[in-house]
Amino acid sequence: MHSPQNGQSPQHGQSPKHGRPPQYGVIAPDQDVAPILAAGADYIEPTIVGNVIVPDGDGDGDGVDDGGGVGGWRVNTALRTRAASPSFAVLVPGAMRLSDPDFPLASTRDYLRTALGAAADLARPGATVVLGSGAARRMPEGVDPDAARLQFARSVEVARDVGAEHGLEIVLEPLHRGETDLINTVTEAIDFLDEFGMGELRVVADLFHIMREGEPLEVIRARADRVAHAHIADSGRTPPGQGEWPLAEFLEALRGGGYRGHVSIECTWADVASEAGPALAAVRAADPAWAASGA
Repeated sequence: MHSPQNGQSPQHGQSPKHGRPPQYGVIAPDQDVAPILAAGADYIEPTIVGNVIVPDGDGDGDGVDDGGGVGGWRVNTALRTRAASPSFAVLVPGAMRLSDPDFPLASTRDYLRTALGAAADLARPGATVVLGSGAARRMPEGVDPDAARLQFARSVEVARDVGAEHGLEIVLEPLHRGETDLINTVTEAIDFLDEFGMGELRVVADLFHIMREGEPLEVIRARADRVAHAHIADSGRTPPGQGEWPLAEFLEALRGGGYRGHVSIECTWADVASEAGPALAAVRAADPAWAASGA
């Protein structure tokens, strides 16, 4: 497994003075890339499903058939001219059933080899791939919860191993209960990984899910050593700066706990061309690491 990429300073929890400034990106599909880069984003965090890879025209378009076999996906070659990305999102389609003991792990592995192989061609060294995919990991009706958790752990192990084959770090994202019934907080994500012997894996801190679950920011500060990546949005998942959520407090908790990684905006845009610039400016202004870097 890759070593952490956070670039922590020797004085844990303190922002480096006039060091390399952090980078700020946006999770986006291909059609939104040009205005986001023009607005000053340092990178794009591409979505994988339907973007980095797309259905090849066979089947119903979700890439998974009813028998558990992975349908056809092909690489979206149009993305290969883009600058390399440090992170990727939306790893698997909802139909994959990652917590269903009846869904073959071989099918999961085959799909991930296609998806992560395609992502690796677009990735910076040591890039992270977010395993969120709430619909895919939702526990199937009638399945014992312990069996579902075990199956999901096996799926995470497969993702970890296939990611390592391609030089990518898989990171687990907690999602609020409106999106999934399995792993809803940063604390639960870390405990889950530790329970199943995957203590080397790290997690995502996403302000949207943290606020929806009411997880205290002091918990984020205390567990920031296990955070590999951060997502941010404002209240109602609006662009940062348009709502009332504690952007500065969230970023201070992460930086105070030692997180030195990038921050990706994940929000709903009304007009990305006009909103992306102010949103990026709001995140930079809220981040103590940006000020401390002297940028």
